[in-house]
Amino acid sequence: MKKTVLTFGLIAGGILSAMMALTIPFQDAIGFDPGQIIGYTTMVLAFLLIFFGVRSYRDNVIGGPLRFGQALKVGALIAVVASLCYVATWEVIYYKVAPDFVTKYQAHLLDKERANGASEEAIARKKAELDRFAELYRNPLINAAITFLEPMPVAILMVLVTAGLLGRQKKGGVSERKAVASPVSS
Repeated sequence: MKKTVLTFGLIAGGILSAMMALTIPFQDAIGFDPGQIIGYTTMVLAFLLIFFGVRSYRDNVIGGPLRFGQALKVGALIAVVASLCYVATWEVIYYKVAPDFVTKYQAHLLDKERANGASEEAIARKKAELDRFAELYRNPLINAAITFLEPMPVAILMVLVTAGLLGRQKKGGVSERKAVASPVSS
């Protein structure tokens, strides 16, 4: 399982990291909202490797039916490896390439509030909230934890869908797959 998890997790993490490394330097030209769309689309594509990794584990390691729990475990581990790559890449980019990212993102969010007609009082409250967040985000451990949580909704969804598609619960000692695949004799 270790080889499958590392192989597919590192490939997915490589995709996430490469896209981040390619888009962050152009953040000013791309914009924050389109950047988020690119980022989450990349996450969906990268986390498709969870499906292929679990399928590879089922076909090449187990050699037969895979229980839902096993599929869930393999998929979750692949997601963790990929997410750790994502975090490592962000930490390098944030501290070395784009240390002003939070300041620019704050300005973007405040501009959106103004464009939506928020009062100056509401904007001041939002700025105070964003300043508290920025202060927390300067701590590398909190920064890493928040960054780790970013891809998790997509990863969890992919893990659950994969486990549902590839994992089978055993019924009466015979897996559903074998029961469906075997010919019925009268």
